Amino acid sequence: MWFMKHGLAFVSSIWSALLCLSLMAAVVGADVPKRSLFSWKTGVWGVCVAQECGSPGLQVRSVWCVHSEGWSTHQSNCHLSERPAQQRTCISVCEWQRQLFEWQLSPWGPCNPSPPLLPNRCVTAQRGLQRRTMTCVRRSNSTAVSIHVCEAFSPSPELEQACLLPCPLDCVVSAFSDWSPCSRTCGPALQQRTRQVLAPPLYGGAECPSLTQTRSCSHDTTHPAHCPSEQQEHSYSLWAGPWSQCRRKGTLPSGRTTVNFINGLSGHKGVPPSHTVKRHSENIQFEHDHHDHHRGLKASWDIHTGYQTRQLRCTRNDGKNAMLSLCDHDPAPVNFRSCVMPRDCEVSDWSAWSPCSKTCRTADQLPGFRSRKRNMKRIPIGGGEECPVLEEAQTCNALVDLLPFCPRYDWKVTNWGSCQVRPLLSQQDHRHGNSSFLCGGGIQTREAYCVRISENTTMSHLSRPVGRSFCSSPLPLLIQPCSVPCSKPCRLSPWSPWGPCVHDNRVEHHGKKGFMLRTRFIVEEVWGQSESCPHITEAMTCHDPISFKWRVTTQGPCMPQDGACGRGTQDQSVECVTVTGETVPSVKCLVDPPPLQQLCEMPCPGDCVLGPWSSWSPCSHSCSDKYAEGKESRSRSILAPPTEQEKGCLPAPVLEQWRPCGTHPCMVYYWVTSVWGPCTPDLSMEQNTTAQEDAVERGCGTGMQTRQVHCRRADNGHVAPGRCPESTRPDEVQSCTLPCKVECVVTPFSEWSLCPASCSPVNATISTQSRHRIIIQRPANGGQECPATLFEERECNPPPLCPTYRWQTHRWHPCILVPDSVRQAVGGHTEACGIGLETRAVTCVGVDDAPADVAECVKWAGVMPAAVRKCRVACRDDCTFSSWSKFSYCQGCGSWRTRSRSLIGRSKKRWRCQKEALVEREACPCSEYHTQVHGSWSPCLLPQQHHQTGFILTRRGYHQSKGSTQGWRAQKEGKECGQGWRYRALACLDHQEDLVEPAHCNSSGIEKEVCLVPCPLDCKLSEWSAWSSCSAPCGGGVKMRSQWLREKPFNGGRSCPKLDFKNQVSEVVPCYSECNPYVWEAEPWSACVIDPPSTLNSSSTSQPLCGEGVQMHKIWCVKKEEERRIIVDDSLCDHGEQPVAAQACLLPCPGLCVTSEWSQWSECPVGCNERELRWRSRTVLRMPGSGHTCPQLNQTQSCANTTCLSYSYAYSDWSSCQLSDNAVCGQGTKTRLLNCIRSDGKLVELNMCKEWGPSRGKLSAPCEVSCPVDCLLSDWSLWSECSHTCGAQSQMSRSRVVLQQAGEGGRPCPSQLSQTKPCPIRPCYSWRLGEWSSCRVEGAECGEGLRERNLSCVVHWGSLSGPPFPKAVPEEHCMESRMSKSIGTELHQPCSVPCPGDCHLTEWSAWSTCQLLCLDGRSFETSGRQARSRAVVMQVPESKDSCPSQVYETRPCQGGTCLSYEWITGGWRNNQRAVWCQRSDGVNVTGGCFLQNKPSTVRHCHPPCAKPFSFCTQSGVCGCERGFTEVMTSHGFLDYCTRTPGPDYKKADVKTSAGRLRPSHVQHKNHPREWALQPLGPDGRVRLWVYGLMAAGFIMILLIITMSFLLCKNHKDSPNAGSTQKTLALAYDGDADM
Repeated sequence: MWFMKHGLAFVSSIWSALLCLSLMAAVVGADVPKRSLFSWKTGVWGVCVAQECGSPGLQVRSVWCVHSEGWSTHQSNCHLSERPAQQRTCISVCEWQRQLFEWQLSPWGPCNPSPPLLPNRCVTAQRGLQRRTMTCVRRSNSTAVSIHVCEAFSPSPELEQACLLPCPLDCVVSAFSDWSPCSRTCGPALQQRTRQVLAPPLYGGAECPSLTQTRSCSHDTTHPAHCPSEQQEHSYSLWAGPWSQCRRKGTLPSGRTTVNFINGLSGHKGVPPSHTVKRHSENIQFEHDHHDHHRGLKASWDIHTGYQTRQLRCTRNDGKNAMLSLCDHDPAPVNFRSCVMPRDCEVSDWSAWSPCSKTCRTADQLPGFRSRKRNMKRIPIGGGEECPVLEEAQTCNALVDLLPFCPRYDWKVTNWGSCQVRPLLSQQDHRHGNSSFLCGGGIQTREAYCVRISENTTMSHLSRPVGRSFCSSPLPLLIQPCSVPCSKPCRLSPWSPWGPCVHDNRVEHHGKKGFMLRTRFIVEEVWGQSESCPHITEAMTCHDPISFKWRVTTQGPCMPQDGACGRGTQDQSVECVTVTGETVPSVKCLVDPPPLQQLCEMPCPGDCVLGPWSSWSPCSHSCSDKYAEGKESRSRSILAPPTEQEKGCLPAPVLEQWRPCGTHPCMVYYWVTSVWGPCTPDLSMEQNTTAQEDAVERGCGTGMQTRQVHCRRADNGHVAPGRCPESTRPDEVQSCTLPCKVECVVTPFSEWSLCPASCSPVNATISTQSRHRIIIQRPANGGQECPATLFEERECNPPPLCPTYRWQTHRWHPCILVPDSVRQAVGGHTEACGIGLETRAVTCVGVDDAPADVAECVKWAGVMPAAVRKCRVACRDDCTFSSWSKFSYCQGCGSWRTRSRSLIGRSKKRWRCQKEALVEREACPCSEYHTQVHGSWSPCLLPQQHHQTGFILTRRGYHQSKGSTQGWRAQKEGKECGQGWRYRALACLDHQEDLVEPAHCNSSGIEKEVCLVPCPLDCKLSEWSAWSSCSAPCGGGVKMRSQWLREKPFNGGRSCPKLDFKNQVSEVVPCYSECNPYVWEAEPWSACVIDPPSTLNSSSTSQPLCGEGVQMHKIWCVKKEEERRIIVDDSLCDHGEQPVAAQACLLPCPGLCVTSEWSQWSECPVGCNERELRWRSRTVLRMPGSGHTCPQLNQTQSCANTTCLSYSYAYSDWSSCQLSDNAVCGQGTKTRLLNCIRSDGKLVELNMCKEWGPSRGKLSAPCEVSCPVDCLLSDWSLWSECSHTCGAQSQMSRSRVVLQQAGEGGRPCPSQLSQTKPCPIRPCYSWRLGEWSSCRVEGAECGEGLRERNLSCVVHWGSLSGPPFPKAVPEEHCMESRMSKSIGTELHQPCSVPCPGDCHLTEWSAWSTCQLLCLDGRSFETSGRQARSRAVVMQVPESKDSCPSQVYETRPCQGGTCLSYEWITGGWRNNQRAVWCQRSDGVNVTGGCFLQNKPSTVRHCHPPCAKPFSFCTQSGVCGCERGFTEVMTSHGFLDYCTRTPGPDYKKADVKTSAGRLRPSHVQHKNHPREWALQPLGPDGRVRLWVYGLMAAGFIMILLIITMSFLLCKNHKDSPNAGSTQKTLALAYDGDADM
């Protein structure tokens, strides 16, 4: 109970204490204000609103409440008491006051992280902040005023803006170096190893780790722990401190300068922990461009000398100081020296600002710049302060929108030249000799020139040309295809037959004279320069002309008057027609018309029946002369003989009629015309306003053309006009359009080219300036001619001579030593001797030695001579020498001459004096020079073609005429091939093989020789072969001709057309062959001949001949041609188609019916239809007698045999494009043939298809042949200046551009679009800096010293790296070249040599690889950075406190690479592995890899191996030690380890002891045995191959069971066999028994 009572009291006291603490925390929390998540945000002040400018007004701004995350909220969430003011009073400004002040903003500063993110929280970028400053300035003088002034005009700009930064990048260092040797050979010592900085930390990354590791040396036989007794425990070194500042004479040094035993003073300056090191390379800038022009001001060059001292002390190798006497040094150390009092650089005041570089508005929207300069008035000496920057620049005209627009420059072009076909001809074309008749496709060219275009002007033809460099836009098209129309001859149709004799339509019908006319029409009009078409009408005079005649149109049947035969009447109709068959009114026919009813006779059954009269045959002669007259005939035949009692037939002569024709004389007349005259103004057209306006639209007015018309007889000259029909007289006058006059148009002259603005040296050649103008349009049609002068040149005004300035040196002053008082004060020797300084005055003088400003000599006189040099005052102990002897005589070029001196006095016995040089030599002067060939020959260069301006076109093999693109030169005038020159450089060398000026070798430095540029040879083909015969023997086919390859192209000539495998090119055109060129023709059938009856059987009474008879006609074989038929041998015709020469005929006997011949078959409808019929008929000419009837008068026939064969048109392939004989390319015509094909595939006559309808396809079509345009180039530019002023790499160049690529089949563009030729090789003189020497402390072993390098003048061939390698020459060569020497060049560099035992910094490491900042392999910066570092080296532990801090520095670099970092892992060993970071270039580093991605270095099992006798295996799962077997759970994890049964435990019950045996863990020396194949994976699961193995085992068991069953069953041949025998049989006999 007591325990419970006191326990409850204790618990209640605890609760009371907790409650009190909570109340105190609440009170404390109430006192500390809680930070609010909301704050006020203000906008910019608005415009000051007032009643008038200059009066008080009011300004307002917006105020709102925002959350810390940036989103706006209600104002109640913010404290109203903290709300900023929303309005304020202001002064309204006037518009004119706004132009007085402006905001001036600085550039945005660097982007700084705010706040920096941890590397593990940054993904791709982090937030940053950029800041800038602003000031309010006056526009007039840029002076600053209060910012409230500008705030009254415009709101203040933002001074902060957000930005993005990459994620923090930690410092990256390299791997450690090897361990250094021990600092001491015995006793306590240290070893160090260092590493260097490869990449500095950026954007808040981790700083660099320590660059040094130190360890104590292990003691062994090579490094004992204790030093031998005979070896000194400590060593001593003399330390020298830095030289003090130069002091004037009369001031003694302060403090001790000999020895200092203060422990804190180690003699070294600690290097501050800075990441940047100040370099000493930026001194005087732009000094060659700026000088003061104040003449008459003499610069004071009085140089004052002083002295310097330094501390000396003796240090021990453990870092402690010792007595100075312990450091023995010979010669005695010097702790004072003479020096030059430093004097700073003095510069003049700033000049006025230059005009702004940007005075107009351009598209880039960038501001301009202005600069100002100041001159150097005094050069710094004695280590004085270097000159500041002598030129500075600042932006101006930042408000680009207020500037006027800049003038633009654009290309203008001239008018197109005439179309030229000749440039398209190949070399072998025979038409080069006369190209006036060429036509077809061609090219026309024009020139381009650059003009200035202002915004307030338009591009007119009167713009002045300017330099081509002003135009940056691409060149306009300067070449275009064109076409010259080809002349076409007049194509006429054949003459028509002579017409009837008619009256002339234009004269009254008086007399009996008329004309017979024949005509032909123009198939194709003449075009181009061909002659006009000949006459198309011919006439012959005739008599009794007629204009109209009556024509019988229809005749009815003959109607006998009495009975069925005999005389009767026949009706007929007539009409009045012209001689050409056209129907006209009847009144036109003046003669009486034929009767409408005429007598006729119907033969009776016994009468003779005659056939109708045939048509009159053609007239045998169209006209008559004294040798021949024309005749024509007609005939009729006997169709049926009469009986004797009836009317007989007419005699044979009466059955044929003849009449004369063509009785008029053979006199042919026709009209001939001359060519049309020129088009002259037609004064009569002035009255016709409408016609005049129409003509003006087409040209420049209406004119009139006339020609002469004469009547001509065919076989004689001109005759009277009345002999020709007036109706066919051609016109003598026609209207025409007057061509407009085209005046010559030229541009104004360009501005005069600039004269040199710089000064000229003495005896310089006078420069010239030029101007030019360009022909835009050439005159035509009588326009004003172009001016003769297109280029003018004049001399420039003589430029001012370059000023002559030189350095004037004065005499050297006596050698100045350190004062005696100073030597005594610092403990030095008292004798006034040793090394001192002597000075002289150096001034700048001009012409007549007038004093000039120093800047003038710096600019024009080169390097200033030395004003201070070391000197020596001999001491009593110095070595003394005799005077130098004269130089010995030279033995020739390349030899040496010597002089000597000797020791005198006591110096002969002094050992150190005997080391001095007593003989010196120098090279003998030599003036022998020789030339040496350098480099190879230049390409063969053709002479330069000079042109005025613009882009002149050059065709490969041709050039345009000078100053124009109107014509093309012939090939022989072209300068693309032929004789030229090639050049190579010659170097002039002296006897020492040093390069000198070419003038010493009396050579220009260039060697040239004649060379030959091979002309391009085009592909040459043979002439066209003759056309082959038509490929088709019947109908349409093709014929072809070919050209063979004779020569292949060479040196860029025109390529060959596409050749076949026989190296030939063919041209194919369609042709047509008559299907039956040889046909049989026959005369009309003769009269039917009846054989007379035999006299034996004949009666006395004569019987008429009737019945069957024979008709005969002649047949012959003819060849069909266009207008005639030629009789040929019968063997040429097809005998299978030969017509019969005789046939049976029938003469109706008296009393029989006589009929006419059958008419033509009627037309069958198109298509194959067996039901369709055609018919023909005949009429009865004589009625039959009694007992006789007439045969069938009508016949019908099925159309199946005639219409089932259809016909269709078939077109041949198009021919190749056919050009005119005078054309090379351009528009042509392609043709094809039309064939008629029967449905059975046979080619038949074309008229068979015409019955089925006309063809609808075209047989000709336009086509185009591509022009073989050669590559067109601009002319070669002028040779450039030499690329270098000296050296062997100097060369001149010229170039040309491709204006038109080669067309199909043209000459390709050459690969050489630029050419170079060498310049003379002149020696290059340069100042060359030597390598820095090792740090050397004058007069001491360690301490502060100097590292030096020399600056020497060398001669080289343009490259300081050689070969040939540079050689040193006297400095005068570099001074003559006005090369700046030591200004801004660091020749001495302070350094320090650590004493034994000092803690010091290493030398600077090499610059690391230039690395870019990249993301995913892409860089987003243009320049990279490099780093180098210095590590700390501690030699003894006692100097740890005096160690400086490690330093590193960075610098920007160009051409960096993206480098990435990744973790690299080694192999597992005892569940451990090495993990390191490696850069993508294979360098192992520390830093750069993200720590959160670092792989583990130690492997652990999960769950841990806590079971007895278990351990974590290499595969990451728990296993058992050697001698134990793993027992796994169902999940694949280790359950426990059981001991593996051995020889001593054969009878043990494993099952009984398995779970109970828990022996204590025994540590074995050997590792437990492991399986090569682990059945469990790292996660404890069974691997897949285990399941596969189990499945394979199961299948194997099934297989064994099956085999056992087959082997163990009973066999019939051995039923009693035992099982043992079967087993043996299975084992030993596995063949037949199985």
